[in-house]
Amino acid sequence: MLPLAAQASRLLPQRPLPRSIALFLFSLLHHFSPAVNLSRLSPHSELDRLRVVLVSPRNPLNIGAAARAMSNFGFLQLRVINPYELAFREARSAVGAEPLLARAEEFKTLAEAVRDCTLVVGTTAVGLRQLQHPVRRLEQAASLIRKHLAASPVALLFGSEKRGLSNDDFSHCHWLLRIPTCEEHRSMNLGQAVAICLYELSRNPQAVPHHPKPIAATAADLERLTALLLDALRSSGYMKASPSGSEKRRSAAPTEEKIRRLVRRLHLSATDAELTLGILRQIFWKLGSAKTPLP
Repeated sequence: MLPLAAQASRLLPQRPLPRSIALFLFSLLHHFSPAVNLSRLSPHSELDRLRVVLVSPRNPLNIGAAARAMSNFGFLQLRVINPYELAFREARSAVGAEPLLARAEEFKTLAEAVRDCTLVVGTTAVGLRQLQHPVRRLEQAASLIRKHLAASPVALLFGSEKRGLSNDDFSHCHWLLRIPTCEEHRSMNLGQAVAICLYELSRNPQAVPHHPKPIAATAADLERLTALLLDALRSSGYMKASPSGSEKRRSAAPTEEKIRRLVRRLHLSATDAELTLGILRQIFWKLGSAKTPLP
């Protein structure tokens, strides 16, 4: 997509544009451009069914970072198995997630930590390991986990920073997932891996709400807006005053047509068209009052 300035340069004749009018047109193009990202998070009840399980984490800061990522995306169930540092609940990296970290459950064994889950998914960087489980990419795995979360609890396992999950840990899993990192450097920081997985789980396109479309401006509204904009451009000196007869059709018509097409490309709603008319009237009045001061 072209930058706003480039869009405007293609829409209007190549002559210097008065600063006030240029800023107004650029702000219009920016304000009425369609939104890029409309995705929404998954329903809260489904998020509560996910258990994030950290197996033998070594660094309290990583545990805090994982808790912060969980809080960011609305996941509340953190379980920790044999943490290397017992003071992990005081991790300074859990900014804004201190209550979640304080409620984290500690377990001695993995079997105990996942006892209430109907699906257990482990994470792995794969590497040179000989795995006995199906391995799915994160985007595919997230879709399957979301479907399972709709009905029952799921455990998502993350291994220690030094060795990841062991083969014994994998034996408790139904299948594994991997984040598609580059082959030369597969392993990720624990906190970052948790954040990426939870983001992908939260990014549910099915949850996008359908907002009612605003009422579009009528052709009459757009023509009134076009006429007022043309008056403002003539008053500012950007366009010459309207000539008469055939000369008008030769000189003024191309510019007027470009302005008319520009207004219609904005796809204004009726409310926005009325607002823009008010803005133009104020600009036009100000341009006129500068020449003829009020008594």
